[in-house]
Amino acid sequence: MKGDTVPDENHISRYCGAMHFQDGHFQASAFMLRKDEDTLSVNWLEYLHCPNRNCEIAELRKIYSAKLNIGTKAKIAILNVGEVRNKVLNDSEDQRNIDVLHDPEENDHSHSGIYNLKQDNELIAELILEVKIEEYSARS
Repeated sequence: MKGDTVPDENHISRYCGAMHFQDGHFQASAFMLRKDEDTLSVNWLEYLHCPNRNCEIAELRKIYSAKLNIGTKAKIAILNVGEVRNKVLNDSEDQRNIDVLHDPEENDHSHSGIYNLKQDNELIAELILEVKIEEYSARS
């Protein structure tokens, strides 16, 4: 339900276009807000009710391809919610307490957001990048 907290033991994904890679590696820019954003858009994997990660990735690819033009080099980053929250809280200069909340969209029911980020805060983006646990191609 909209506004529900995504549990710490759950996982989120972030779609990342090719501009967020250098020499094939994720850059912190993949986890920074754009100028017109208040929250960092992610998807709640457990909300998809899939039996395994391969099924979750297949569902994400369907969701993304319905609303985005998927580039050939685009990737999906997988993160653990609790690890992200703890890393940012413990290692940010202001001991930032971020929230990960369910924010479903009409054709993307697993859509969620990372809240309490600020524009141009590269340190927080670097901390989030440090806890990325998996990556997959955004294309089938």
